[in-house]
Amino acid sequence: MLEEAHRRLERGTDVVVALVESHGRPLTEALLDGLAQVPRKVVRYRDAEFAEMDLDGVLARRPQVALVDELAHTNVPGSRHAKRWQDVQELLDAGITVITTVNIQHLESLNDVVAEITGVPQRETVPDEIVRRADQIELVDMTPEALRRRMAHGNIYAPTKVDAALSNYFRVGNLTALRELGLLWLADKVDDQLDRYRADHHITDTWEARERVVVALSGGPEGDTLIRRAARIADRTKGTDLVAVHIARADGLTGPGPVHLGRQRTLVESLGGTFHQVIGSDIPSALLDFARGVNATQLVLGASRRGRIAQLFTRGVGVTTTAGSGAIDVHLVTHEQAPARRHRVRFTGRGALTRRRQTAGFVVAVVGMPALTLLLTLLRGQLSLPSDILTLLLGVVAVALVGGLLPAVLAAVLGFLLLNYFFVAPIHQFTIAQGENLLALLAFVLVAVAVSLVVDLAARRTTQATRAQAEAATLSTLAGSVLRGARPLPALLERVRETFGQDSVTLLERVPDTAAGPGLRHEPQAWRVVGCVGGPPCAVPADGAADVPIDDHLTLVLRGPVLAAGDRRVLAAFAAEAAVALRQERLAAQAAELSQLTELDRLRTALLTAVSHDFRTPLAAAKASVTSLRSPDVTFSPADRAELLATAEESLDRLTRLVENLLDMSRLQAGGMAIHRQPISVAELIPRALDELGELGRPVVVPEADDLPDAWADAALLERVLANLIANAVRYSPPDRPPTVTVSEHDDRVEVRVVDHGPGVPVDDHERIFLPFQRLGDTDNTTGLGLGLALSRGLTEAMNGTLTPESTPGGGLTMTVALPVVDGEHGPVPDDDRADAVLIDQVDEWSRPHQGSR
Repeated sequence: MLEEAHRRLERGTDVVVALVESHGRPLTEALLDGLAQVPRKVVRYRDAEFAEMDLDGVLARRPQVALVDELAHTNVPGSRHAKRWQDVQELLDAGITVITTVNIQHLESLNDVVAEITGVPQRETVPDEIVRRADQIELVDMTPEALRRRMAHGNIYAPTKVDAALSNYFRVGNLTALRELGLLWLADKVDDQLDRYRADHHITDTWEARERVVVALSGGPEGDTLIRRAARIADRTKGTDLVAVHIARADGLTGPGPVHLGRQRTLVESLGGTFHQVIGSDIPSALLDFARGVNATQLVLGASRRGRIAQLFTRGVGVTTTAGSGAIDVHLVTHEQAPARRHRVRFTGRGALTRRRQTAGFVVAVVGMPALTLLLTLLRGQLSLPSDILTLLLGVVAVALVGGLLPAVLAAVLGFLLLNYFFVAPIHQFTIAQGENLLALLAFVLVAVAVSLVVDLAARRTTQATRAQAEAATLSTLAGSVLRGARPLPALLERVRETFGQDSVTLLERVPDTAAGPGLRHEPQAWRVVGCVGGPPCAVPADGAADVPIDDHLTLVLRGPVLAAGDRRVLAAFAAEAAVALRQERLAAQAAELSQLTELDRLRTALLTAVSHDFRTPLAAAKASVTSLRSPDVTFSPADRAELLATAEESLDRLTRLVENLLDMSRLQAGGMAIHRQPISVAELIPRALDELGELGRPVVVPEADDLPDAWADAALLERVLANLIANAVRYSPPDRPPTVTVSEHDDRVEVRVVDHGPGVPVDDHERIFLPFQRLGDTDNTTGLGLGLALSRGLTEAMNGTLTPESTPGGGLTMTVALPVVDGEHGPVPDDDRADAVLIDQVDEWSRPHQGSR
């Protein structure tokens, strides 16, 4: 806003700062230099003074442009208006242009959404309509990461408030959600402007600036299916509008009952769409006019409920609408009310022309040959017999091109009879007076049949080529599905079922050690199902309409329509690929088992390597100290004796911690860790964790936490987790930037954030740091077994909490421990927690001395 003020000021515009809140930010205050400001008005309220915008002073100054910050601000009681946006309205009424600012979370329509996302209710809001009245709206967009970096650099809040702000309101998730809300809200505003522009300029063509799906409802029961299908299409793209429309007849004839439309209107509105009803005499035209009027990009229609005979006379709404849709994509959706038709992708065994073309050929032969004869009789005096024969021969060739061999033979016979009756003397008799005429007629029939055979052979070759191409495409898709799929066998069987139009496809495997015999195909005990799609599986090969043996053990069984003989060759290729897919799945399962064994072996090797070093070091130190103390050859002073005892005690304590970590890790992996959860104050545990760590050599910043609810946790285990995380943070933080430990509440969880500003960890390695027996590149092997973070996450999750890492803005690593909040103030333990507590109390009877000593 201030940068825009400077641009206008340079152009000579009279710009005045009516009110700008700098909040002590140096960059904001620097932009105020050079801008005229109206002094603020001091308002007293309850013995306190508040500085508010001097509305009368701005009106008296009458600038061309006034800058007013924080549009949603609530004025101090006693001001002329309760809200600042009302002050802005008065400035606008006075002819003063206002440039103002508002955050997306302060819009009234988004108030509850923002509160649900961020957990922070906004008490200061501004009506959306006030903002929408603006002549121009500019979205000041910034990525969440960039905004967090600005905050980490101290450009927004004081350094003491940065960590708390980043860990609460200014999380990446919160900022991303607010950013999306802002983009979507502004998109609605831009969409309104676009609609006004199109209306003002009489533009009816579809502009695909935004996806808008229109579903046409006839008022029948199929409307529910269409609405849900349209909603799924709209959900594929965020921000897509769903619009339902019913076209009522303009002639006043009885339409559909209101029951279905009422239910469908409720369904549309529950899915976030709008319902409209318009009147039109021509339904396709009215539907397209409405779709173009709302700038629709997709139109969803139901398949026609009329039969095939009715569709021969009129094209119907769906076909007519599709033909005139232009740039609008039309979806024709099938439903239960549409006539039942089975469309199958099948390979047929016929090598000649299709039945439709043959039928057309017969029609042309029966109608065309008499028509040619009539034409020739009209030209009897102008044409000779050879011309008549050639003309009818052309008719036979035309029939052959249309319908193939059989219609052409019929045409040739008809041509022979017609020539004999109408053109060969004696006319109008089926007799032949001259032998050459008989020869001409026989030649006519032979030529006609020969031409028909050639045409039919060409059609046969074309069909075979098309079939080969379809088979090649199917086999290519088949091979790709096997190579790409994680579990290719179900996808392959589904492909078989779709390709051959079957009800179910089953892959059977013969039970090992089953004797082969003629009745094996009928014995259910001899087979087991290893894969099936579609309907109920076939228990034996004899249950299917077709079965293809793959090898001695596998058989592919199909249940459904009988296959043509030519389909078996392609089906055999499918069956062979099914065997390959089955072996691929089994090899993948074996590889997964081997991977688990390899991981266990790796852990075992890492454990032995770590134990061989980390156990030997404290054992050697303790043994050396005790051996020295027991040696009769050396006399130690009291100070030396105390130092050796301290060394032995320290080494044994370190060894005890290593053993406890190993035991706790094994208990966690076995599910036998004893957890006693109870309401605890997390903020009070942080000093205890620091005390457990002893002298750290550098400070740890722990800001004072607000009044926070208690969390459900095991105090001893949580203290151990915090101590480990703080020790890591201290170890990696630079001396001039000590680590910080903050506690806050978010989304019914208490969160402890341990923030360091060290070298950090790459995002790709965030999960690797929790693997046991590794130190992620650490060369210092004196710090333990590499179990600290793995054990900390395990203990946290055992308390129904989470431990997640994230990068610290500006560099470093932040570890967040989130624990569930107690329901109510010292509320009762839920049933599952109460049972857990009772069980653990019983277990603790024998483990209590150990816990006490620890």
